[in-house]
Amino acid sequence: MSAPESVALPFLPGSPHLHWRDGELWVEGVPVTELARTYGTPLFVYSAGAMRSAAAAYQRALAGRDALVCYAMKANATLAVLELFARAGCGFDIVSGGELERALRAGAEPQRIVFSGVGKTRAEMRRALEVGIGCFNVESLAELDVLDEVARALGCRAPVSLRVNPDVDARTHPYISTGLRDNKFGIAHEQALAAYRHAASLPGLEVVGIDCHIGSQITTLEPYLDALDRVLDLVEQIEAAGIALPHLDLGGGLGITYRDETPPTIESLIGATLQRLDARGHGQRRLLLEPGRSLVGNAGICVTEVLYTKTGPHKNFLIVDAGMNDLPRPAMYGAYHAIVPVRPRAGTPTVWDVVGPVCESGDWLGRDRALVAQAGDWLAVASAGAYCMSMASHYNSRGRAAEVLVSGPRSQLIRAREVPSDLWRQERALALD
Repeated sequence: MSAPESVALPFLPGSPHLHWRDGELWVEGVPVTELARTYGTPLFVYSAGAMRSAAAAYQRALAGRDALVCYAMKANATLAVLELFARAGCGFDIVSGGELERALRAGAEPQRIVFSGVGKTRAEMRRALEVGIGCFNVESLAELDVLDEVARALGCRAPVSLRVNPDVDARTHPYISTGLRDNKFGIAHEQALAAYRHAASLPGLEVVGIDCHIGSQITTLEPYLDALDRVLDLVEQIEAAGIALPHLDLGGGLGITYRDETPPTIESLIGATLQRLDARGHGQRRLLLEPGRSLVGNAGICVTEVLYTKTGPHKNFLIVDAGMNDLPRPAMYGAYHAIVPVRPRAGTPTVWDVVGPVCESGDWLGRDRALVAQAGDWLAVASAGAYCMSMASHYNSRGRAAEVLVSGPRSQLIRAREVPSDLWRQERALALD
C-alpha cells in the first residue's frame, strides 16, 4: 500500500540500492519490513549490489594500470562480505593475525594481501610468511629488525614497504586521522630515507614499495594530493640512493555521505591521483589502494525496533533495541548516522533522542531527530556497513546482531543472531576453592 501523499520520504544514503518503494524502505528487491519480520532485530542488512558497484568503480577507474584494490577489512570483516570482494577480484588489507585467517578462509590469495598495523607479533609475522603474504607495511625501525629475524629463522625474505607518515592533515576526526606527526602510525617523513637504507641492509627483508595512509572519512581531494606529492618526493630520494620501490601504496580513507558531506567520487579521486602520478613521471609504477568505508559504509543499514517512547520536560526519548554495543560510532566519535522510519507515518514529527538499552548515558544512536514514531515501529540506522558490526561488543552481555546480505530479490542470513550460550562458550566454571 502506498504511503499517504502527506508523508515525506526522507533522504537515505546508499541509493539506488537502498530506496523507497510503495511508501516503505527496500534494500534492492526486498522490503525491509519483510527482513525484520523474518530475521528479527537488531538486524544489519547489506546490499551486495552496492558493494559490487563500489568495487567496480575503483577497478574501472584503474583500468589499464598496474594496480590492485585491497579491501581494508577492518571496516567489515564478516566472511560473506570478504567472499564477495574476493570474487570481485579484490585483494585485502589486514591489521591482525585474525584478519589474515579470515581473509584466507574467505578465499583470498595470500600474495594479494598486505599486512598493516603498528603492533604485529612474531607469531603473526611467522604465519603471514608461511602462507606467502604479498607485503608487510612496516611502521617502525624496531618492527623491521624483528621481521628480519623472523624471516631469517624461516629461511626466507619478507617483502616489505615502509609506511611513511607525511605529516598531512586529513581534516577528519582526530581519532581517525593517521598521517600527522603526532599519530602513532608510520615512520616520520624526515627519517624515511635512513629507514629504507636500514631495511635494504637486512638480509631477511626485500624492499618492494612504499606505503602511506593519512586517515579515514576524508572528504576533500587536497590532503590526498598533498600526501602523494610528499611521498613522491621521498620515492625519488630513495631510488636516487639505489633502493628500488616497485609499488606505491596510497592507502584508503575516502569518505562517504553520512549527513550532508560531499566527498569526492571514486572516479574523481583516482583520476586526480593518476594525473598527478603521470605528471611527475610515475605513471608506470604499480599502485595499491586500500579502501574500506567507501566500499561498504553506505551499503548497509541497521534495523531496530522502537521499544518505548519516553517524554519529558526537556528531552524526549525513543528507546530502541539496538545499542552502543551494536553501533559504537556515535558513542566513540559523536558520529552522525541518519535514522529513518522503515515505513514512514503521517503526522507532526516530535524531536527525539534515539537511545539504546545499554546501561550507559553514552548509549545513543542519534540526538534531536524529528521523527513520527511509536512503540513497535522499525527504524533504519543508515550508513551502518562500516565500523559497526566489526566494532560490536558483548557489553551488558548482549549478543551480537544478525546480519543479512541482499542480492536482487534474494536475501541470505550471513551471521546468525547470538544466543546467551554463545556469550560464555569460551569461559570455564570456577574450579578453585
